[in-house]
Amino acid sequence: MKKFAMAAIGGTLAGIVATTYVAGPLLAQEGAREANVYEQLDLFGDIFERIRAQYVEEVDEKELIEAAIGGMLTSLDPHSSYLSPDDAASMRVQTRGEFGGLGIEVTQEEGFVKVVSPIDGTPADEAGMEAGDFITHVDGESVLGLSLDDAVTLMRGPVGSEIVITVVREGESEPFDVSIIRDTIKLTAVRARTEGDTVVMRITTFNDQTTPNLEENLKKQIEDAGGIDNVNGIVLDLRNNPGGLLTQAIRVADSFLESGEIVSTRGRDPEDGERFNATPGDLADGKPIVVLINGGSASASEIVAGALQDHRRAIVIGTKSFGKGSVQTVMPLKGDGAMRLTTARYYTPSGRSIQALGVSPDIVVAQPRRRAAAEEESDSPARRSRSEADLRGSLNNDSLSEDEIRQIEEEREKAEKAAELREEDYQLAYAIDILKGMVALGPK
Repeated sequence: MKKFAMAAIGGTLAGIVATTYVAGPLLAQEGAREANVYEQLDLFGDIFERIRAQYVEEVDEKELIEAAIGGMLTSLDPHSSYLSPDDAASMRVQTRGEFGGLGIEVTQEEGFVKVVSPIDGTPADEAGMEAGDFITHVDGESVLGLSLDDAVTLMRGPVGSEIVITVVREGESEPFDVSIIRDTIKLTAVRARTEGDTVVMRITTFNDQTTPNLEENLKKQIEDAGGIDNVNGIVLDLRNNPGGLLTQAIRVADSFLESGEIVSTRGRDPEDGERFNATPGDLADGKPIVVLINGGSASASEIVAGALQDHRRAIVIGTKSFGKGSVQTVMPLKGDGAMRLTTARYYTPSGRSIQALGVSPDIVVAQPRRRAAAEEESDSPARRSRSEADLRGSLNNDSLSEDEIRQIEEEREKAEKAAELREEDYQLAYAIDILKGMVALGPK
């Protein structure tokens, strides 16, 4: 018994010694890491003082420190950044839907500024800027090597002033210049219209106006159609929508879902993860939905498209989306500035991370480039093949009444009008055709 007790005591002592041997190096490593951090901070202070004292020109200490903070944040990822007091105030204005500028959402890729998407009806959109364009120079000054914030600052200027942007575009052999007149950007978050029996909801951004605009516009279009029974479906057009507020993306997706998860976010600490679920109520009353996306659909747009796709509530059509699957938290700092920091990734209901991959459409439909005038002439009515009705002396159709013939002609006119839309916007026309097909095959 004594031997057993001694063995137990010996085991306990050995355990204590072993724990000491393991914990000791860990504590030493932690202490060394902290000491190294303080050494680096001392190095920063030393460099700062040398710049102040020995740089060829006198420097503004505040600007120097802000530049150091900005560099630290932009080294993390393209979306983390420091916001000066002016930038922070500008960002708060943008979420309300009105601000000054060009009207393009940009990111940084391989040292160049890349256009995520131009915003509908803005100077950049009207000047012909496209999603995927690379901006290499602003007024002849190269943006290579500049931080994204510095490049954006270079593009800012008084309303009414001109800016010349040098653009590299896929499919173009040489860079070219685009002249843009800066203007006040007034965002209309949602535009709505009816094409045939289909309601088209064009969502341009996700700001404080988005969900109220969506509800108001959809209600009006349904009323104008004479009720939801006269609507065959809804097209949610999210093309070239750069995103915006996460809360608005959740509310828009919730507008068409009765239940289930919309999106989840996961940060470095598992306890910081959040899950957002739909509440009962579907603005479309179960009518089929087609979502249109392209390479300019980013962030909040991808949340909506991914949620509706995973719940089989909508068919997603177009081309692969941008692939911004990270969440930025804006944190106020002293002196009215702010820090935009990437704090989490978001995931669709099926657990997919969209980061760098984007949302893949159920049906890939590319938007063809405008055809040359000579090609359009070849499709003119004079060149189309003739039918039986065009032949001299052809027999009349005596099996139909005048009302039935009139109805057929009206339906033909609708079909021809839909065909004209293909020349203007092929992807939208395709989406409307899909809805027509779904209704035609559905229950009577």
